Amino acid sequence: MYSILDENGLCNYYDLNEVAGISQKMKSKQEYAFLDDAETINRLISYADDTQTKVLFYIPQIHCSSCLWLLEKLHLLNDGILSSRVDFLKKEVQVAFDQTRVSLREVVEILAMIGYAPHIQLNDLETGNKPVTEKSLYYKLGLAGFAFGNIMLLSFPEYLGLGTPAEGTFHSFFGFVNLALILPVVLYSGQDYLRSAWQGLKQRHLNIDVPVSLGILALFFRSTYEILSQTGAGYMDSLAGLIFFLLIGKWFQQTTYARIAFDRDFKSYFPIACTVLVDGLEKQVTLDKLEQGDLVQIRHGELIPADALLVRGKAKIDYSFVTGEAALIEKGIGDRLFAGGRQMGGIIEISVTKKVSNSYLTQLWNDHAFTKANEKGKANVIADRVAAFFTWAILIIASITLFYWLPRDVAIAVNAFTAVLIVACPCAVALSIPFTFGNVVRIFARKGIYFKNVQVIEALAQISHVVFDKTGTITNVQSAQLKYDGSTLSDDEKSLVYSLARHSNHPLSRQIETHLCAFQALPVYDFQEVKGKGISGTIDGHFIRIGSQQFINDSVSATESKKQSVYIEIDHAIKGSFLQENEYRHGLSGVLSKIQKWGHISLLSGDHDAEKENLLPLFGGSSGLHFKQRPEQKLEHIKHLQEDFHQIAMIGDGLNDAGALSQSNVGIVITEDTSNFTPACDVIMDAKHFEKLPKLFSFSRLSIKLVYAAYLIALIYNIVGLSFAVRGALSPVIAAILMPLSSVSIVLFGVGASTYFAYRKGLF
Repeated sequence: MYSILDENGLCNYYDLNEVAGISQKMKSKQEYAFLDDAETINRLISYADDTQTKVLFYIPQIHCSSCLWLLEKLHLLNDGILSSRVDFLKKEVQVAFDQTRVSLREVVEILAMIGYAPHIQLNDLETGNKPVTEKSLYYKLGLAGFAFGNIMLLSFPEYLGLGTPAEGTFHSFFGFVNLALILPVVLYSGQDYLRSAWQGLKQRHLNIDVPVSLGILALFFRSTYEILSQTGAGYMDSLAGLIFFLLIGKWFQQTTYARIAFDRDFKSYFPIACTVLVDGLEKQVTLDKLEQGDLVQIRHGELIPADALLVRGKAKIDYSFVTGEAALIEKGIGDRLFAGGRQMGGIIEISVTKKVSNSYLTQLWNDHAFTKANEKGKANVIADRVAAFFTWAILIIASITLFYWLPRDVAIAVNAFTAVLIVACPCAVALSIPFTFGNVVRIFARKGIYFKNVQVIEALAQISHVVFDKTGTITNVQSAQLKYDGSTLSDDEKSLVYSLARHSNHPLSRQIETHLCAFQALPVYDFQEVKGKGISGTIDGHFIRIGSQQFINDSVSATESKKQSVYIEIDHAIKGSFLQENEYRHGLSGVLSKIQKWGHISLLSGDHDAEKENLLPLFGGSSGLHFKQRPEQKLEHIKHLQEDFHQIAMIGDGLNDAGALSQSNVGIVITEDTSNFTPACDVIMDAKHFEKLPKLFSFSRLSIKLVYAAYLIALIYNIVGLSFAVRGALSPVIAAILMPLSSVSIVLFGVGASTYFAYRKGLF
């Protein structure tokens, strides 16, 4: 290991942690021979093209900053490795490599060589399961509980005050047995606290595990001294109880968080569906029901939901969500397509080769490239400040308590010192945000409203201005009516228009498709779409264009067009136009009036102002209405509002609003039954629950208040607990019970209160 690092100038690895890495036995070269199999490789990789291949490994050995540092320097060990990114919490490493210079097997062997062999089980690939790394917690908890019970049993002579010479012999014997029992508890069950405290001290940072570890060590060394010197029985029962109850608190937190962590159940994560062809008929199927072998139809702008083979059409795939590069990659029949790519041509049909995993789409959604550089919310700032201040305050109080009691009573001094270190618990402050906000995220997910992460809640609570798109956002595209005005279209011409319209995912194109669904679909060649303007293509030798009047006729300015019309041009001759009669979403008036009670609202629409008169009373005047806005103009308008110190929530359909959604403080996408998924947004909302939009903001503000209430409860608990501890009126074992109990109470308060108010507000 040292030779490899030394040869590549990576010995800084040892500077980060004195005990860096995991001891390992070199694996046989043949152990990874199965990675030479093409089918196995295809099952493992998440993306591949002519320049790079991406694979995600689960590496359970990741445990410290040295691991992270070394694993992100893999490109220095082999020129064929392009990059590597570590998710420390999930213990995952995403490696991008050039398959012409290094094979997947060689990448795995390099990882194994430096002590980070990936955990690869092919049966896990279908289910997405990972090995349960938390088993060690149960082992530690079981050992601590076993020792706690037996030490209490062996301490009965002490509890009963037995003191005859014969019984004194038993006292001594039981003391040594207790010492033997406590050693594995401290060294194994309590190692996480001791290691964390030591790592923090080495980095010159006092984390919350420092006072806890001091309490453990104070009890251990004081008890060991009393037993070995025969001056007392020690406090081994209190020490075993302390570690046991601390681990119970940790188990409770992990169990509760696992239940509310909605992103771990990808089957209900996104409200996106895809179009599956069954016996030639189109059927909308949610992604969790997509099976291997299903034939899926992908329109222009839609996301490829799963790894698949192209069986029909010409694919022009934008893999920028996966690789960060916006260049289109053309694929032919039989070529492999990867999940996360977006089709930028006409309709294609793909055959699914690997069951969909929304966890991969989640990974794209949370990619650093789409993360907004928002400042931390007030609740998070308070939590950070409390954590930094708390440890110092507790150490000072504990030291004063110790020096006050030492001249008076050594036993009380040790008990009081230990009780202060143990009973004070800033964990409640740290736990209130993930558990309260996590439960809020879970509650909204049940109503078809999906958050990117819990930080979005604080951003929503600070919104002062809500900006709406029109078509597909405040209008219900599915129930809108179309009226045709122009020369009569023959059946052949209607078939041409229908064939072109069905290739686009824009709401107006989908309306035309529905309106002309009785006609035959023909192959489309040279399909193109100009964002916010229109589409074109060649069908059966005819050149067709569908779009705005300005798109069809360049001589017409944007101000000359007065109606919300979609024009039809066949072989350079304008045939007529479809006029859309919009139907606004149910409850729109109530949604807007509720938002206006606490903030500003405005409209940014790419459509014409034909419906301005209808929208004036809803938006409270013309100053907030902006029509004929191109995507870049929407983006600039959002920037202008932010310069005036507004916190902006942009609400759109995710098609032409990506820039505005990304620029806003919170981007919300309203989706129907199509895959309008975009990493630029922070919230995906099922259109059926549009009326709940005001509750999205109001309940977010309430959630912040619940976090502050949890902070107040934690403060009261610590004041009361410390007042008893400094007087020596609180034994270490009682303090050990109260510390995790406080964490449990904060967790129950956060989850319980948010659930209760959700019922009150009709979110269940």
